[in-house]
Amino acid sequence: MATTIKGPAIFLAQFAGDAAPFDTLDNICKWAAGLGYKGVQIPTWVSSFIDLEKAATSKAYADEIKGVVNSHGLEITELSTHLQGQLVAVHPAYDAAFDGFAPASVRGNPKARQEWAVQTMMHAAKASQNLGLRAHATFSGALAWPYLYPWPQRPAGLVEEAFDELARRWTPILNAFDDAGVDVCYEIHPGEDLHDGISYEMFLDRVKNHPRANLLYDPSHFVLQQLDYLDYIDIYKDRIKAFHVKDAEFNPTGRQGVYGGFQSWVDRAGRFRSIGDGQVDFPAIFAKMAANDFQGWAVLEWECALKHPEDGAREGAELIQSYIIRVTEKAFDDFASGGTDKAANRKMLGLS
Repeated sequence: MATTIKGPAIFLAQFAGDAAPFDTLDNICKWAAGLGYKGVQIPTWVSSFIDLEKAATSKAYADEIKGVVNSHGLEITELSTHLQGQLVAVHPAYDAAFDGFAPASVRGNPKARQEWAVQTMMHAAKASQNLGLRAHATFSGALAWPYLYPWPQRPAGLVEEAFDELARRWTPILNAFDDAGVDVCYEIHPGEDLHDGISYEMFLDRVKNHPRANLLYDPSHFVLQQLDYLDYIDIYKDRIKAFHVKDAEFNPTGRQGVYGGFQSWVDRAGRFRSIGDGQVDFPAIFAKMAANDFQGWAVLEWECALKHPEDGAREGAELIQSYIIRVTEKAFDDFASGGTDKAANRKMLGLS
């Protein structure tokens, strides 16, 4: 029997801020519940929401965090380490840009920064376990991304070596999550070495099909790179363990296409939109997820070049609720059942 997707839920990262109601976990959960959300995905780099190391080392503190969320009638869907996961693998070209994701103590020191990121991921595994979670959202990081388009021609073995190293770095982390009973859900995303199905398979092969090396499905990134986001669901249905509901549109012109011409988000041919305002076929997605027995949460990720985030959040709760298919417990044609048995079936087939 298929499972009804849980939701609506909301990823809190794009809403966190210094002013109420976005300044504390208690306040933002009250706000989210007021909009009709039933779950929250918590960005672990927002210290006013959660102390990740403390959640990993203190079950009592983890219970306290869970209690704050539950007090508003909400559940924690997943923890997110998108920023920390990014730092597990950083090409030197991005050192300066990504240093801001790390604490001041390791900035300017790529080795120390990477060690900090790995330790943070280990904390995320244990914290997720302490919170009773089954999935975790993150990024893979990237070593090969600067060489995405082969000009000049890539040296033989360059990409293979990058993925070999990526697998070496992630295998101990995946093992820690396995010990914790939690799936690592990589968001397949531009800027990451895991940016489409093929690159994910290259990684999966190198981590020996690790049972915890799973996927966060976000169709918006596939619209922007012109990948068939519905076929993707069927191909990777057994690995999709988390789901971001985010919209996008792609409107190429004679002047720009997928690469965007270095334009701002508003002026790009491909840009993110609030759900319902873009081109993603969410009814078809939710139908496939229901048919494939997805057992996780539908989590709004608001990113839009035009609409105000609070409007996107309000509309998003209503839209996700309308997309969720309450799966049926019986076949629509059960009323016409003749109640036949094996003997009757054999007789119908002329075998009696």
